[in-house]
Amino acid sequence: MKVAAIVPAYNEATRIAGVLQVLLQCPCLHEILVVNDGSADNTAEVAAQLASPSNAPLLRVINLPVNRGKGGAMFAGATATDADVIIFFDADLIGLKPDHVARILRPVLEGEAAMSIGVFRGGRLSTDMAQVLVPYISGQRAMLRELFTEIPGIERTRSGVEIALTLHFRRRRYPVSMVVIEGVTHTMKEEKLGWARGVLARAKMYAEIGRAFLRYARLSDLRHKLLLKREE
Repeated sequence: MKVAAIVPAYNEATRIAGVLQVLLQCPCLHEILVVNDGSADNTAEVAAQLASPSNAPLLRVINLPVNRGKGGAMFAGATATDADVIIFFDADLIGLKPDHVARILRPVLEGEAAMSIGVFRGGRLSTDMAQVLVPYISGQRAMLRELFTEIPGIERTRSGVEIALTLHFRRRRYPVSMVVIEGVTHTMKEEKLGWARGVLARAKMYAEIGRAFLRYARLSDLRHKLLLKREE
């Protein structure tokens, strides 16, 4: 099966190279797509410097002129490849290793799951606790590409994309695996933007997650009601 890694990135010029250097070491990947989501910094240039015709996997940069949010960037990457399996990684990860990539992919490649989710452990306390409380919003996940692109409105979910994925797969009863990835964490918004701007960005993110939850939870309830009527 052909596998593509997709890295949505918005203003991650100082952090993305570390993630890409790890992905370029992964023999299980055929392609790496960086989706530059309307960044105001030189994210695209940093990523392009690592791209080479001799690279295996091949690294490509997709530039979106206007910010579409995480869901839009992920959708742009998924529709720009013909890979059977896609695996998403955040651009600000710390501690990622090639073994983590292979471990997240394994349940999907071996047919055990339609989606697998990487859960932080042993990176740092703040991100470990966040993923213990809400593991289903982790951005590190692999899945069959066709199952991602079939989700209604996924390209409009922005930061709510992970909860939308989780609810959709649960509604469809697709098998999902949780994979612990030891020693991985990410840069907090407050570290990137400063305390005040970081808190505002976090509040916006949670609002987008909340909207996606309400929308896709309603879709789930509607489907359940339709199934009940069909059984009557």
